[in-house]
Amino acid sequence: MTAPVWVGAWEPADGEARVRALFADRFGGEPDGTWSAPGRVNLIGEHTDYNGGLCLPFALPHRTYVAVRRTGGDTVRLVSAQESTGVREVVLSEVAPGTVDGWPAYVVGVAWALREAGHDVGGFEVAVDSCVPYGAGLSSSAALECAAAVAFDALFGLGLAGTGDAPDDAGRATLAAACIRAENEIAGASTGGMDQSVSLRGRAGHALLLDCRDGGVRHVPFDLAAHGLALLVIDTKAEHALVDGQYAARRAACEQAAALLGVPTLREIDADGLGDALATLAHGTGPVGDGSADAEVLVRRVRHVVTEIARVEEFVALLDADRVEEVGPAMDASHASLRDDYEVSCRELDLAVEAALEAGALGARMTGGGFGGSAIALVRADAVDTVAAAVAQAFAAADLHAPAFLVATASAPAA
Repeated sequence: MTAPVWVGAWEPADGEARVRALFADRFGGEPDGTWSAPGRVNLIGEHTDYNGGLCLPFALPHRTYVAVRRTGGDTVRLVSAQESTGVREVVLSEVAPGTVDGWPAYVVGVAWALREAGHDVGGFEVAVDSCVPYGAGLSSSAALECAAAVAFDALFGLGLAGTGDAPDDAGRATLAAACIRAENEIAGASTGGMDQSVSLRGRAGHALLLDCRDGGVRHVPFDLAAHGLALLVIDTKAEHALVDGQYAARRAACEQAAALLGVPTLREIDADGLGDALATLAHGTGPVGDGSADAEVLVRRVRHVVTEIARVEEFVALLDADRVEEVGPAMDASHASLRDDYEVSCRELDLAVEAALEAGALGARMTGGGFGGSAIALVRADAVDTVAAAVAQAFAAADLHAPAFLVATASAPAA
């Protein structure tokens, strides 16, 4: 049997010590402070955020830590324990779309976006260390952005984040908007806002019901342990990347379909109107006009988005009714839709889901943007090891890279 590999979260004191040590080694002396932000896992509601829809993520205990020191002038110096490129240097006044490559774009992009919004953010030195699995679809990029955002908020006196005991949700929404702009315009990934929103606006012990049409949130209690359940995250090691054009192509298709249907976003198409919308796209009763293969693609993309939003509503209703054990079928249907209609799954994700279900998971699905990354499985708490072992064995039998596993609990936001 192939033994599962587990990825634990650092204790906060350990994460802080690690990043302080890196800072001292590369820059000398002490930082002005340390901050951190979590990765996230999304329970359901995939590729709905940029369509004005609903999603239901929560913050992981796995966090990215930053140690930051203000400096004079306009220069930024950056180092990461996860990269071997040494200290990078960027001049803030020269930052613009297309000017910064690699991981520093996620840090200096936030500073740039805050400056663009009128905030006075100057030069700094930053060291980064993280236990958020990289390339796993668990939003290591948003964790980095949001850790930087709360650091800049504190160091430059922006007054947006609030305190740990009294977070300012409106201010944190402003910080999230800066992080989203950094990822879209400086890092070049056309993602929606789910990841940054939950990293900054989440709450321990809760999932975040995010309405991406108006930015509204509701904290939904999410305590699986009280129900004898656990959420197993399976990092398939199929590398997840959002800047290779596939994610952008899905977003463009949704925007095209919305334009053809005469609506601002696909959120305006509900379950009752889905049939007519799909007929318009497929049969030329509206602006599409030719029933081509491209139209068939739009049909599949729209069908996923509209039905996925409905699955979020179903999932939340079950949580509200304390019927957590019944959410599995919605998870399974979500994966099938992402695999078949949205076409963002892959061999590894499908195998992880199939193996987990065969081993007794109550529900399973890919999570995150897709094209690799992670899957999640809702399992009995006493079956975590059994399900993980079955998935690991299935990967070994298929001659795939060994996956890694973690158990996700709803944790605290950036601070």
